[in-house]
Amino acid sequence: MSLPYQNKLIPRAKELRKGATKQENHLWYDFLHSYPVRFQRQKTIDHFIADFYCHAAKLIVELDGSQHYEEQGIERDKERTAILEQYGLKVIRFSNLEIKQNFQGVCTAIDLAVKERMRAFAEALPQSPDGDSPLKEGALKRGGQAKASLLEEG
Repeated sequence: MSLPYQNKLIPRAKELRKGATKQENHLWYDFLHSYPVRFQRQKTIDHFIADFYCHAAKLIVELDGSQHYEEQGIERDKERTAILEQYGLKVIRFSNLEIKQNFQGVCTAIDLAVKERMRAFAEALPQSPDGDSPLKEGALKRGGQAKASLLEEG
């Protein structure tokens, strides 16, 4: 199922991709770009633009600059997260400082969140007589061996 979005945000999302912050580029080019489960940058959802979005895990990764820690930014983020969660999405946030000082820890946290969400979705699906879920079978049919192995880890 496709998520709702506003067409008018697409040009802005493209601008944000071209003008990504140093931290966004670091996370994208040094981790998410080659991650075995597809992520998208600057994905329009509802009337928002998510920094990074993984459809398979229904996961949004947000990188927060200093404005997100001011009172108005905190409230705006809380409201935004509540709206996005209504679509069954999970939002995880990291500060730009975390990207700079603990990049590997951020990558590990994202990897664990993806695996946890995909495992939960796989367990929620009906099982075939051989015990495989349709999600795993579909990943294998599309040549997604890496995606299927994510489901088996842990």
